[in-house]
Amino acid sequence: MEFEAQENQGNNSIQGVINLQPQVNQVQAQQQEITIKQADLHVSSTLEESVAVTFLRDLRQIGVKLRCVLVPTMSSNNAKELRNWDLWGPLVFCLMLAFTLSVSGNNNDGTGIFATIFVLIWIGSFVVTLNAQLLGGKVSFFQSVCVLGYCVFPINLGALFTLFFSFFYLKMFLVIGCFLWSTYSAVGFMKLLIPEQKRILALYPVILFYLFLSWFALIV
Repeated sequence: MEFEAQENQGNNSIQGVINLQPQVNQVQAQQQEITIKQADLHVSSTLEESVAVTFLRDLRQIGVKLRCVLVPTMSSNNAKELRNWDLWGPLVFCLMLAFTLSVSGNNNDGTGIFATIFVLIWIGSFVVTLNAQLLGGKVSFFQSVCVLGYCVFPINLGALFTLFFSFFYLKMFLVIGCFLWSTYSAVGFMKLLIPEQKRILALYPVILFYLFLSWFALIV
């Protein structure tokens, strides 16, 4: 009798779980439906907003990511913001650096320098990203390009300052400081996504990337 009572209790428990399963499925379906509706509402709101609102929203996002680069504390908030990639910021800073170096008084081929810097930044970002992915880095292509592009900004500042100083050693001091700034910001984020035993191989091209841009900003 005791055995039959335990068996009946077990059957009742199984039956209760089976009866609850449709309710669980219904709740999950409702949650998925709510998520889809929220996504549709967000897409609809962004499609219906004016160009000025979209521009200001993108500009604020660029400012937030730029702050993460200027103050590279590598907090959880900074890492989260940099993972939400965009290519507007990298494009703006790429054009800024190319334009600044092209108008430098030390050269007569501004168009060629502009094109060279523009191409080198994007090709260099591609090579660095591909190298990180081949080494097992858990980073998407556009996410890495976004971080590398934003971290070009300190070199932008260095290139801009060199336009107003003719003393070579002062220019070299400024450019070296901006190079270390850019490298520290990029390495601090990239190393979190690379396996520890392969970090040197993955971060070495990052250092070379910013070193070349800094050297170009100094000699042009």
